[in-house]
Amino acid sequence: MIEVLKDADRALFLFLNGLNHPALDQLMYLMTGEVFWIPVFAWMLWMVYKAYGWKIALLSLLGVALTITLGDRISTELFKNVFLRYRPTHNADIGDLVYTVNDYRGGKYGFVSSHATNSAALAVFIYGLVRQKFPRMSIGVFVWAAIFSYTRIYLGVHYPADILCGALLGAGIGYLVYFGFRKVVLKNLK
Repeated sequence: MIEVLKDADRALFLFLNGLNHPALDQLMYLMTGEVFWIPVFAWMLWMVYKAYGWKIALLSLLGVALTITLGDRISTELFKNVFLRYRPTHNADIGDLVYTVNDYRGGKYGFVSSHATNSAALAVFIYGLVRQKFPRMSIGVFVWAAIFSYTRIYLGVHYPADILCGALLGAGIGYLVYFGFRKVVLKNLK
C-alpha cells in the first residue's frame, strides 16, 4: 500500500513539475523566498491592526514568530530528520526527470515541506485573528500559502505529499498558537 501511495505521489509530482514554462521560472524562484512576499506580510499585519489596533497587532508578531519557529523546528527535527525521504532532486530514480530552476536542488531530505508547514501555520494563525472582521478578504492568506507551497513542486524540491502533510502539520500548529494567543492575549487585552 505504501508503495502505491509513493508511486502516485511520484507520478503526480512529475506531472505538476512538468507544467513549467521558461517565462515562469524566475518568478517561481523569487516567489519561493520570503522577501518576495513582504507586501503580503504587511497586508496580514494591516488586517490584524484594523481588527484590533496596534497593541494587538504588535503582540501578534510574537504569535507569528512562535508559529514560524514551531513550524520550522518541528518540520525539520521531527519529520525531515526522522523520515529521511529524499527530495525529488536527490532521488536517484527520478532525479534526471526533475525540472529545476537555476540548478536549485534544496537540501537532501524533504518530508515534510517546511515552506508548506510555515505558510499553513501562518495562514491559520492570521485567519483565526481576522476572519470575523474580514471574512472574505482573510481567505487570501490561504491563497498565498497555496501559491508559496506550490513553488516548491515547480522548482522540483518537494513531492505533493510533502506539501500536503506539511500543510496539515502547519494548520495544526497555527491553530494551537492562535488558540493560545486568543486565551492569553485577546482575552486579557481586547
